[in-house]
Amino acid sequence: MAGKSIRLIKWDPSTDGKLSDGAMADKLQRMGYYSTKYTFPPGTDFPDHTHNITKMDAITSGKFFLSMHDQSLVMEPGDIVEVPKQVVHNAHVVGSDPVTFFDSSK
Repeated sequence: MAGKSIRLIKWDPSTDGKLSDGAMADKLQRMGYYSTKYTFPPGTDFPDHTHNITKMDAITSGKFFLSMHDQSLVMEPGDIVEVPKQVVHNAHVVGSDPVTFFDSSK
């Protein structure tokens, strides 16, 4: 998808408060999303795939590499990324710490 870029939302302690699992779930809910929390151990890999719905992916611990729209980034705690419907993307846990991950949809 030429011309598209990854939509990254950063946690802002001045408006969002202290980052925690509960605070992240509350923020996603205020954005209109329902979330399921997962913990992914080091080495977890998600090869190229798509979803039938637009989702928000967020993390509260660890680091998570994401590639989409011919771009890549490493998500850090507090990061939220929009994953549009039917867009090919892949991801994996970076480093030796598990990732606390919120899979969110409307």
